[in-house]
Amino acid sequence: MNTAYDIVIRPIMTEKTAGLMEDGMKVVFRVNAAANKHQIRAAVEELFGVEVKGVNTMNHPGRSRRFGRYVGRRNGFKKAVVTLAEGSTFDLFALEASGEDAGEV
Repeated sequence: MNTAYDIVIRPIMTEKTAGLMEDGMKVVFRVNAAANKHQIRAAVEELFGVEVKGVNTMNHPGRSRRFGRYVGRRNGFKKAVVTLAEGSTFDLFALEASGEDAGEV
């Protein structure tokens, strides 16, 4: 994990995370499983130019799935809920529309 791009993989957009963005100034990201809270905070501040108040992380284990008669496994991942400080604004939709992250998925 050399750069901030290695730590923050992508934002997670669901109905629940959209509600968090509106109500509590929180943004949810899928992050590298080896990253700690300090690294996540520094990466978000560097990438998006916002001040971070706190970071909460969750590890989601992989699950077994059946594909016909075969049993496979889906990968686990780590999710980070980043709380922004007062006065910091973060508009994910404006970043996507302007094309700043055009090459990233």
